[in-house]
Amino acid sequence: MKIIKNRLLPFPGFTALNLFGAVFMRKDYLESNPEDLDVTMNHEAIHLAQMKELWFVGFYPAYFFEWLYRLVTTKFPYRKISFEREAYRHQSDPDYLKTRPRFAQWKKRKS
Repeated sequence: MKIIKNRLLPFPGFTALNLFGAVFMRKDYLESNPEDLDVTMNHEAIHLAQMKELWFVGFYPAYFFEWLYRLVTTKFPYRKISFEREAYRHQSDPDYLKTRPRFAQWKKRKS
């Protein structure tokens, strides 16, 4: 994945924005949090796997409509989106993508 450092994307309060495998990161975040780069990139790599499963074009509408649904039905909708739940749950595991089941964002988690 390519990292694009800039001052505009993502919006303040967010760490990274993944658009078709290009990861936009705020320059100020990268400079002040270099130790978080591996975890952030793993999080975005999980999103890239999700995108590939949905042929990229399916990912964005699915994400958007789930976000809308969560916005209406829950507090803090961003963290409730299935794509984000999976990415946050496994972002610290560098080997997760080696064994990740297909469509894991929609599968029930085993306790």
